[in-house]
Amino acid sequence: MKISKHWQQYCIVSSMLRKTFILIFYFFIFWFDAQVRADDILGTWMTVENTASVKVYRSNNEFRAKVVWFDERLGSGKPMNSRLDTQNVDPELRKRKVIGMEILEGLTFNPATSSWENGTIYDGSSGRYWDSSVTLNKDGTLKVRGYWKVKWIGKSLNFKRVNPGTFKKL
Repeated sequence: MKISKHWQQYCIVSSMLRKTFILIFYFFIFWFDAQVRADDILGTWMTVENTASVKVYRSNNEFRAKVVWFDERLGSGKPMNSRLDTQNVDPELRKRKVIGMEILEGLTFNPATSSWENGTIYDGSSGRYWDSSVTLNKDGTLKVRGYWKVKWIGKSLNFKRVNPGTFKKL
């Protein structure tokens, strides 16, 4: 039986379209799967140097972070639960405990840049507040940037995600 030339061309084009559709389908699946979502920063994070740990949480439409652990050997050496925010410029706030203290607030997720922006971060060592932004690196680490007016004048800290019980064992 002889297959017509038109039928052969139809089969070839049909096969190419099918393969193209499958390729596009897989591209979109992987592309959407790789997208950063607003809640991807929620959870407990520790500095890559294992010096401090924070819990990032959502409050309404903004993201915040509070101190949940730090290495007691740093700074004054006082126990965590008795360490106070002594460097704060506001004398009334110098009485608050470091553990549980909010150090990051006001972050909002920007889907266009896949980052969290327009936040404020508190630097307990100087008692100053800085503008801040956060990005999630491809390796799963969190880059928190504190800056003054423009992002390239500042400092970054990198965090790794941890199980909440991890820092208690250090």
